[in-house]
Amino acid sequence: MAEPDGPTGSTVPRRQLGRILGELREKAGLTAKRAAEELERSSTTLWRVEQGRVSSRGVEVKAMCDLYGASRELTEALVGLAKETKAKGWWHAYGDVIPDGFDLYIGLEEAASRVDWYEPELIPGVLQTEEYARAIIREGQGGPSEDLQEIERRVQLRLKRRVLLTRVTTPPTLNVLVNEAAVRRAVGGHTVMAGQLLHLAEVSKLPNITVRVVPFSVGIHQGVMTGQFQILRFPLTGSGKETEPPTVYSDGYTGDLYLDRPSEVERYDKAFQDISNKALATDASRRQILEMAEHHEQA
Repeated sequence: MAEPDGPTGSTVPRRQLGRILGELREKAGLTAKRAAEELERSSTTLWRVEQGRVSSRGVEVKAMCDLYGASRELTEALVGLAKETKAKGWWHAYGDVIPDGFDLYIGLEEAASRVDWYEPELIPGVLQTEEYARAIIREGQGGPSEDLQEIERRVQLRLKRRVLLTRVTTPPTLNVLVNEAAVRRAVGGHTVMAGQLLHLAEVSKLPNITVRVVPFSVGIHQGVMTGQFQILRFPLTGSGKETEPPTVYSDGYTGDLYLDRPSEVERYDKAFQDISNKALATDASRRQILEMAEHHEQA
């Protein structure tokens, strides 16, 4: 079978299809290695399919269903689902500047109904101003000598992600906890930072967004150990079932981490609750953000 050529297609259908195919393989008593051999695919490719990292053609899905002994009805349903994995979101127009694997996160972010987000060092991406985002991306790319056109496309990609917070149809609930360091560090200089903090205080007034600051004075908390992370949750069906399992995402320096085992999500849930318990209240957080904005304006 042909190897998929990269992370394309809609995120949620890919994950749903991959999860079902993985369950069918396990029920058939086949290891991933054995199944890959039977399908004449590499083990890595099969893993990427089951993790929802690549789209799949209908003929490939049918071959897997035949090998796993799936019913005709289920096979037809999964072949149909495979067509949905080809649908492309708006972010694919920025495929040349999206870091490897990050398109999966953007798709999950678009589909999420709630995101619990902890940031120890920076303002979360979807809440960044253009100038603040540009300063971070330029630094991450190696400084001003890098390709300016690529930097600007990355900035525009980040800004387009902000639209989901104010979309007309079911904008997600965003619960943000930021370490005090994130509001004190003058990213891009004092003028840029002042503008960023004023923007942060303003968006925190939206009904679906909560921003709270974790002060240095509380000492150690779980976020010191976890580092940056998000917990994404997805809409429920009419019967109250989750359309997708909750997923923890952590943006690492050399790679991204996705966790969706219940025990893993539970640990991060407890960590987020611990951090939340030590954060300032919403009004007190907004006051500190505005005070720091004034400090940067006067610096």
